[in-house]
Amino acid sequence: MSYKEKKVMTIGLVSELTGLSERKIRYYEERKLIFPERTAGGTRKYSFLDIERLCEIAEKMEDGLFTREIKELERRKRKSASLA
Repeated sequence: MSYKEKKVMTIGLVSELTGLSERKIRYYEERKLIFPERTAGGTRKYSFLDIERLCEIAEKMEDGLFTREIKELERRKRKSASLA
């Protein structure tokens, strides 16, 4: 596992790094666009890859896409990658 994949950052730090509110980050999780790990106490933990993903999601939302459209784009990307 690379350092980019390790889930070590809290939602507060991720919010600072991305400029997204904690509420918006939780919303993206609720919409199944991001998948943080949880500690035994329930604290969300994020990786650098999660931060990159959140920034991509935010850009697509700013461009006018809906969360369902973003999920569909990701599904297509995964499908085409598995066919390659």
